[in-house]
Amino acid sequence: MNRMFFNAFATGLLATSFTMDLPAADWSQYRGPAGTGISAESVDTHQAKAATLAADWKSETPLGFSSFAIADGRAFTVIAKEDSEVTLALDADTGKTLWEFPMGSSKYKQGGGNAGARGNGGGDGPRSTPAIDGDKVYVYDSYMVLHCLNAKTGKLQWKQDILEDYFGRQIRWLNASSPVIIDDIVIVSGGGKGKSFLAFNKATGEQAWASGDETITHATPVIGNLGGKDQVVFFVQSGLVGVDYKTGKELWRGKFPFSVSTAASPVIDGNFIYCSAGYGVGASLFEVDLSGSEPQVKQRWFKSNELMNHWSTPVLHNGHLYGLFEFKKYGTAPLQCVELATGEIKWKERGFGPGNCILVGETLVVLSDAGEVVLVDADPSEYNELSRSDVLEGKCWSTPAYSDGSVFVRSTLEAAKVPVAK
Repeated sequence: MNRMFFNAFATGLLATSFTMDLPAADWSQYRGPAGTGISAESVDTHQAKAATLAADWKSETPLGFSSFAIADGRAFTVIAKEDSEVTLALDADTGKTLWEFPMGSSKYKQGGGNAGARGNGGGDGPRSTPAIDGDKVYVYDSYMVLHCLNAKTGKLQWKQDILEDYFGRQIRWLNASSPVIIDDIVIVSGGGKGKSFLAFNKATGEQAWASGDETITHATPVIGNLGGKDQVVFFVQSGLVGVDYKTGKELWRGKFPFSVSTAASPVIDGNFIYCSAGYGVGASLFEVDLSGSEPQVKQRWFKSNELMNHWSTPVLHNGHLYGLFEFKKYGTAPLQCVELATGEIKWKERGFGPGNCILVGETLVVLSDAGEVVLVDADPSEYNELSRSDVLEGKCWSTPAYSDGSVFVRSTLEAAKVPVAK
């Protein structure tokens, strides 16, 4: 394998180069500006060692597992309130509510239930994370309605109803994928034949392109340069599908098993792409060669019923994946370091549950399912915990966000801004 893996930071920069030009302090969409879960900021590890992190503020965020998007002093997430899904805008400095925008019903009738503050056994509520671009915020709700709102006021600018107008195919436990912004378009998935993959002009809401005939999953699509071509990759029930983000034309596909729900996004590294799913499925690494007249897609390894990311997408750093693995191991699932080239586990540390983690500089910022923020060195040689602080009450299945030296986290009960590098 030539040039087996790009440096993850370089990959993130490449992806950012054809998205928005954002300052480092913004965390503009699900898993950050490039969708990689990586922040260009850094953590002072000497200061972080054994430090007890405390919240600057806390705010109520009832029900659901939507994460935060942060820009221009505002933090956006989606909650359930008074029988409705609600886009919530908070002042990022104070946690005070700036505005709320009600969307579809929060009476999902899917049988999840909240199972108590820290209970397991599922959970209802919105799961999609907003995306921010300039003075607009985009929200794709559980019922596949894409809303464009004014970021300052919450006023509706335009909307697209994918179920109603694009022959949408709803899935079990409803939509959980987040919108992705690239250049002048916003991308979602979930329509019917010929419209499974959709791009809309982010200013006007007009359709830019539509393609595909797939049934979606709960996984958010990812942008990146794979096999030398800029693209968006969708993780659907048939497997992985890479699409030219400018036209919607299919570039390649790779078959991968589906069972019940796929929720973690793929991870791109040069010519390689990693994907994983729970419910007994496992994980795989594909190599994608787009240099010839026909795409060449090879499965480099597959681990059946192993390396399962239930919904926690791992981060990539120097050829290694760091994330929460195993399936339904509430309170016990491990943080692991996995060599991407081989799928070999380099180390594991139990006690996190199916939370989520991101990478800030050389430091993993991990949110356990019980509400602990844990700082860990991103080092494949050993597990080295810098600090652990109990921050939140409630069930924490959402992904942390990082902006201007602070981590923004939430549960099914509350959200908090926690300074890390200040």
